[in-house]
Amino acid sequence: MQRCGWAGPEQIYLDYHDTEWGVPEWDSRALWEKLVLDGFQAGLSWITILKKRDNFRAAFHGFDPRIIAGWGEADVARLLADPGIIRHRGKIEATITNARAWGEIEAQGGFDRFLWSYVDGTPIQNRWTSPAEVPAETPLSRQISRDLKKAGFKFCGPTITYAFMQAVGMVNDHLVTCPRHGPCAALGRVGA
Repeated sequence: MQRCGWAGPEQIYLDYHDTEWGVPEWDSRALWEKLVLDGFQAGLSWITILKKRDNFRAAFHGFDPRIIAGWGEADVARLLADPGIIRHRGKIEATITNARAWGEIEAQGGFDRFLWSYVDGTPIQNRWTSPAEVPAETPLSRQISRDLKKAGFKFCGPTITYAFMQAVGMVNDHLVTCPRHGPCAALGRVGA
């Protein structure tokens, strides 16, 4: 068995593949963090974000959306001056906007329930045999993207949304030849 081809060769990438990617995430705050980081990845490689993730967590106060929702221009200026993160005004401002949108959805029953309702709380189990089969987006990622945007989110197009769905285990896109496919498939339904 061989890991998914996108993982590697750096150890940080291998560790991410082997311990995080495709593992169902049920925590609202953690789901929001992953969606924000996938938004920051737009136009970049995931390894760039992964190497800066600890810096992002420090700069964004542990990705606490309740704190970030109250931020303003002074915080944007502070973050634009931070060389440890991706200094992109639009993405930083979107993070603040997304924190506010997260709060609205969280108050209406939970961001976690909102997202997991699209798959009835059960990860979609794909059985891809080659990287060429794995889509960049799907009808479901397009629907979730539209609904997130309707709720006020930014930087969550269908491709970003699908990458997010893969990362948080809403869909198991480890190749069947990958040693992580089976363990991720066994994680099953929320609350199980």
